[in-house]
Amino acid sequence: MNDNEILAVGPVEDELVDEVVERLMDRADASGAALLGEGGLLTEVTRAVLERALDAEMTDHLGYEKHDPAGHGSGNSRNGTSRKTVLTDAGAVTLAVPRDRDGSFEPQLVPKHARRLAGFNEQVLSLYARGMSVRDIRSHLAGMYGVEVSPDLISKVTDAVTDELDAWRNRPLDAVWPIIYIDALWVKIRSGSVASRPVYLAVGVDMDGCKDVLGLWAGDEGEGATTWMTVLSELRNRGVEDVCIVACDGLKGLPDAVTATWPKATVQTCVIHLIRASLRFASKQHHAKLVTELKAIYTAPTEQAAEQALADFTAGELGQRYPAIVRTWQAAWSEFTPYLAFPPEIRKVVYSTNLIESINARLRKATRNRGHFPSEQAALKVLYLAIREQVTPRARDVNHVAAHWKKALNQFSLFFEDRLNPK
Repeated sequence: MNDNEILAVGPVEDELVDEVVERLMDRADASGAALLGEGGLLTEVTRAVLERALDAEMTDHLGYEKHDPAGHGSGNSRNGTSRKTVLTDAGAVTLAVPRDRDGSFEPQLVPKHARRLAGFNEQVLSLYARGMSVRDIRSHLAGMYGVEVSPDLISKVTDAVTDELDAWRNRPLDAVWPIIYIDALWVKIRSGSVASRPVYLAVGVDMDGCKDVLGLWAGDEGEGATTWMTVLSELRNRGVEDVCIVACDGLKGLPDAVTATWPKATVQTCVIHLIRASLRFASKQHHAKLVTELKAIYTAPTEQAAEQALADFTAGELGQRYPAIVRTWQAAWSEFTPYLAFPPEIRKVVYSTNLIESINARLRKATRNRGHFPSEQAALKVLYLAIREQVTPRARDVNHVAAHWKKALNQFSLFFEDRLNPK
C-alpha cells in the first residue's frame, strides 16, 4: 500500500481501535500474559509494529516486495536478519532487523548502533523533569519494565538536553511585553557543601495574552542590583525593548535595575506575594478573615481609599494582633500603589494567580522531590525540563492568561499610550 492509498483510508475510527484493544486484552487474559516485560502483550505488539516497519523500509530501499520476481538480477537482495535489543517506552524489545547483501541498508526507525528509541529517551527526561534522581529513575524503569539501565546511559540522555537548554536561554524575544513577572525560588545545590541558592525566573505575557518563560538564572544569596542589571540586560540584548509592567516580590535592587533598563516600565509589587507574605505571620484559623480584610485594600478604587482601608485594618482586631502584617504592607506601599491606578481589566491580569503560580508549583515539586542537586547545571536542567513539559508553543489554550485578554489589551493600549501595537 503506497502513501496515497494510506491517506485515502483516512484516520482509524475509534470503534476499530477499541475492537483491536479488546482482542489484545482477551488474548492476554486467555494466555495469562503480562502487559510489559519479556513476552508481555505491549512488548510483543511493539516488536511486531517495529519489525513490520523495518520490513517496509527494506522494501522501499530495494524497490521490490519480498519474494517478488522483479528483484531477480537487481544487484541487491534481502540477506536474512540480525537480532538487536533496543530500549523503547514499552521496555526492552528484541528485534529481527533485516539485512541486505551489499550492506547498504540504513534503517531510519532503528538506526545502526542505536540502542534506544526516542520514546525511551523522552520517558527518561520526563522522569528527570519530575525531580527524580538517577537512582530513582533506574529503580522506576526496573520496576515498571524489568529493564536495567546504567547510570551512564541516563546521564547521556539528560546531558543531551544541555545544548537545547543553552539555545532556549539565548533565543530571541519579542520587542514589547505588556507584563513580565520576576520571581525567585530557592534550590539546594552542592558546591563543596549543600546550600540554598536562588534561581530567578522571568515569565512574560505576550501580546496574545499567553505566558512564556523567558529565562532562568542561578544566583547567590545576597545578590542585589548588580545581579539584576545582568539579568535584565540579557533580556534586553535578546530583543526586549520595552515592558509596560514588571511585577515582582520586592527583590532587593530590582526596581532600580528595571528603571535603568526600561525607563518607562512600571514596577509593581505582586499582590499575591503581598498576601502570601501577610499570611506567614498569622495563625491558619485567621487566614480566611485576613484575606477578606486585605481584599478591601487591593480592590479599593483609588489610592486614598486604599490608604483608608489599610488604616482600618491597622486599627482593627487583626491589625492589632499581627503588626508585622501592617509593616509588610507599609514597606511595600510605594511599589504596590501603581496597581491602584490601573483599570479593572489590567488589575485582573496583573493580580491573576494562575499565571506564575502554576509554573512555580510545578518547579517547586520537581526540586522538592530531588532534595538537592550536585551542581548548578543539574538544577537548571531539571527546571528547564519541568518548564518544557508545562509551557509549550503549541499549548496556547493552556498558556492563556486571561479569559478576556483583548479587553485587557485595549486598556493596556490606552493606559500606556502608544507603546503597544496590538495585533
